[in-house]
Amino acid sequence: MPKRLHPYNLAYTEASLSGLEGAKMLTLPGNARLFFYQNPMNMRKSFEGLSAVVEELFPGELLTGAFFIFLNRRKNQMKVLFWDSDGLVIWFKRLEKGTFSWKWGSKIALDRKHFILLIEGVIPKRIQTRFSL
Repeated sequence: MPKRLHPYNLAYTEASLSGLEGAKMLTLPGNARLFFYQNPMNMRKSFEGLSAVVEELFPGELLTGAFFIFLNRRKNQMKVLFWDSDGLVIWFKRLEKGTFSWKWGSKIALDRKHFILLIEGVIPKRIQTRFSL
């Protein structure tokens, strides 16, 4: 499948690494805006339910291309809601073992680095930046 670039620089591609043929891959741009919902979410909610929650907490942000992240009470399921210029998209991940390492009440806005660590299950002891601009 040829590479298709998304309007927000998200690239949906076929993974060509050995053993991953046919696997889909989602990449986030470095300037992606990510917002984390601070309470457990009922994972039966879909587009309308999650959109209502986003509009209540982040008025006017739903159609900006920002990513909204939700976890269930057991922290073994994650949904990410975002707008991709012509419709809403839900990305869903269910862990077969373990949980996502997130403490309720942590910060609402995430950066790309913390989101990737959360998805991959990495629990950083300390994140130190090399420099800041």
